[in-house]
Amino acid sequence: MADDDVDRAHPAARGRLWPAAPPGDNPDMPTYAYRCRECTDTFEVMRPMSESNAPASCPDGHADTVKLLTTIALTGSGGAAPAPAPAAGGCCGGGCCA
Repeated sequence: MADDDVDRAHPAARGRLWPAAPPGDNPDMPTYAYRCRECTDTFEVMRPMSESNAPASCPDGHADTVKLLTTIALTGSGGAAPAPAPAAGGCCGGGCCA
């Protein structure tokens, strides 16, 4: 596979790169990460959310795969200021908590 054919690599793939999505694929389609239980490779599949629970075979043809839990972190300044802390203290707005 040529370097210019490579689009992305899943961080857990241990350096294994996957080819770019075929022309016409929706770039806004969710990507799901899987790990093969036979060869332990990690790979990604782009598919609609309606097919998120469908089984996926690994690129080497093994059928025993497990979907990985993926997370995202949102950071930075989105323009909105954080909510100010309440002027009175405590969980009840003051009075019983000091």
